Amino acid sequence: MTSRQRVQAALERRPADRVPVFMWFHPETACNLARRLEIHPSDVGHAMGNDISQTWVNNNYAMEGIQHGHDGEGHTDDWGIRWVKRFFFNQIESHPLKGAGAETVSAYRFPYHRMEALLDLMKPVLAQRGELFIGCDVSPCVFEMYWRLRGMEDSMLDMAERPALADEMLGKCADFSIALGEAACTRYSLDWYWTGDDVAGQRCMMMSPKQWRALIRPHLERVFEVGRRHGLPIAYHCCGALRPIIGDLVEMGLAVLNPIQSNCPGMAAPELKQEFGDRLTFMGGVDTQELLPNASAAEVARATSSLIETMTRGGGGYILAASHTIPPETPEENIWAMYEVAGITREEVFDRAAQIRRQKASL
Repeated sequence: MTSRQRVQAALERRPADRVPVFMWFHPETACNLARRLEIHPSDVGHAMGNDISQTWVNNNYAMEGIQHGHDGEGHTDDWGIRWVKRFFFNQIESHPLKGAGAETVSAYRFPYHRMEALLDLMKPVLAQRGELFIGCDVSPCVFEMYWRLRGMEDSMLDMAERPALADEMLGKCADFSIALGEAACTRYSLDWYWTGDDVAGQRCMMMSPKQWRALIRPHLERVFEVGRRHGLPIAYHCCGALRPIIGDLVEMGLAVLNPIQSNCPGMAAPELKQEFGDRLTFMGGVDTQELLPNASAAEVARATSSLIETMTRGGGGYILAASHTIPPETPEENIWAMYEVAGITREEVFDRAAQIRRQKASL
């Protein structure tokens, strides 16, 4: 099967030749593997057998797509958010609307003038259209975009004390995501429509489910509608304990849920599969906090095998991924153990890396 066929089978909950894979790597992990494979870090996902290729066209590009060489280096993005590299990741140093009054907040303008440049970020992904499954990421869509602009404290206070202002701004965040999504879905040949909005922590949601339903869901549903209108499966990313709203997301038309942090309350993978497996495809679930960095290779193999068996019960419906990026403290043997169980051998990875080197050398 091609990668595209493999992922499509998972979405349709049909068996495949092997479980499809979409693994994300901590920047240091990617560099370590790149040295091992003698390729560029940006090629690690392909060499390791990822069946999916996608990129960000919204503000997540400013967070993850722009890379600085050293801690302390940074940039101000098109939204006016200041990012600084801290411990391998870009972190927000200043929020353009933090402490601003309601009038200033309402007057904020999203960077619609930069839409073409943002959409052009998809071009390298589309060049891989052959066998790979292609996605476009329009996240952060609603709440997460607002708090990046406003700061977490002010955005939460707005939702509690100034709900009309919060609703206005959450709507504007969704509008920009929708504009990007509509343009991407119209001009590009996509296989799924990737959304995201982190609204949960390790123990519970950041706001009550009632508040989420009142202020977040109506706007996120409008974002989902773009994918539905274009006949694309809708994928949604939210870390943490989002169990109280999974039913809502299903009602809204969700097809793929990521990342499945099984160590969070209500997020045990077998329970989610039992309750929602006939309606959802799951992506994630390999624990990056304890299992991958601390267990033995044999333990990683057993846990990964059990996860795949559980989440593909009935035919498919699962894409193998970690619960976050694979951390740099993960022993290399644990990474190979996880991949071997998934049906991707070390030899296959090294052969693919060699092919990548040959292709680069011929350019």
